[in-house]
Amino acid sequence: MLCNSVQSLILLEPHVFEVENIHLKYIFSHYLDDRAINERDHHDRRYVEEYRNDFCEVYDHRHYHRDYEKSHHHHYSKSSGRSRKSSHKRKHKRHHCSSHQSHSKSHRRKRSRSVEDDEEGHLICESGDVLRARYEIVATLGEGAFGKVVECIDHDMRGMHVAVKIVKNVGRYREAARSEIQVLEHLNTMDPSSTFRCVQMLEWFDHHGHVCIVFELLGLSTYDFIKENSFLPFHINDIRNMAYQICQSINFLHHNKLTHTDLKPENILFVESDYIVKYNAKMKRDERTLKNTDIKVVDFGSATFDDEHHSTLVSTRHYRAPEVILALGWSQPCDVWSIGCILIEYYLGFTVFQTHDSKEHLAMMERILGPLPAHMIKKSRKHYFHHNQLDWDEHSSAGRYVRRRCKPLKEFMHCQDTDHQSLFDLVRRMLEYDPAKRITLDEALQHPFFDPLKK
Repeated sequence: MLCNSVQSLILLEPHVFEVENIHLKYIFSHYLDDRAINERDHHDRRYVEEYRNDFCEVYDHRHYHRDYEKSHHHHYSKSSGRSRKSSHKRKHKRHHCSSHQSHSKSHRRKRSRSVEDDEEGHLICESGDVLRARYEIVATLGEGAFGKVVECIDHDMRGMHVAVKIVKNVGRYREAARSEIQVLEHLNTMDPSSTFRCVQMLEWFDHHGHVCIVFELLGLSTYDFIKENSFLPFHINDIRNMAYQICQSINFLHHNKLTHTDLKPENILFVESDYIVKYNAKMKRDERTLKNTDIKVVDFGSATFDDEHHSTLVSTRHYRAPEVILALGWSQPCDVWSIGCILIEYYLGFTVFQTHDSKEHLAMMERILGPLPAHMIKKSRKHYFHHNQLDWDEHSSAGRYVRRRCKPLKEFMHCQDTDHQSLFDLVRRMLEYDPAKRITLDEALQHPFFDPLKK
């Protein structure tokens, strides 16, 4: 999944042995496994990203603070209320692909005088290099386990700026990229005008063994906007607009027999992220307000068709549905659960499921949503239960943490007016434990919360 946006999109994601963060995260459905990352206090959330590896059942759990910058990870902060689409005109904390040239010659794989890879398979490139005699690299947007994303000028399209994902010259990553390309081509065929707000792949090509995917350039991810806005939540009318678009987009996937499987604020991008700044007297700080809430959904690297193999583990931890945690099998309803988690995060400014442990995650669910259904507990082969109840010590340090961080869902409401009550009713229906009883997106789009949009 693009940033200048693509930041979104595509970006980068870590695999089982390395975690890289960037405006975008890219999950490979064929070999990424349990992932973990990031711990944040109060405004910050503990981020646990789990990558699944379909080729081996090895899980590597590591914790990383989301804002921790490794040598291969750079956050490109905005210096004004302008869109990312014009960000190339301003100074940013960017590093070019040439940073890899500090590697010794012995750590490179040289194929020709003009094309080199570093020891990990990344293409070594720099600003001014041209791909396919067409795409001139302007800057590196991000880098991760699968490869890197660069902003380019498309000289065949009157200098339009695009985002190009350059996949590592490594077999398994090339195969995963081709799988994503198949999904993107299908979506382009079914919705050529992007009416349903899935990011558009403009083309793809091979560059000396590197699969390169060209995407439209978008704005900030919704996560990055919240982060750059000091983790202040979105206004409820903005949440309504964004939620309706997300539901429409993912419902389009579901009707086309696809499940996204990795929905999260990082994979929802603004088409443009221009904003105005106003002083928030209550919070005693400046607050950014979006000019345009149009969004697009990105990162289809782990999207799965109904008739394809369904890996046991999917979704980023905080947005993972209970049926996935309990290994009961999953389908489209797991996306609906993720959307419910996203909407409450937009409302609060932080995720309610701040954990890296499955049993603790279930304890948080029970604290917020009530007891898990007995029939789901009985079906699960996971050893999280004793006598059909969650085996959880509320008096342990973990138990005290859950009690301190979590409370019944409605107690998170800021006020009791109709809009807030309607939003929480929709979220509660999306966070129904039993996927068979969970609201569908066809039903969600008819929910009273969206009535003002129809009027």
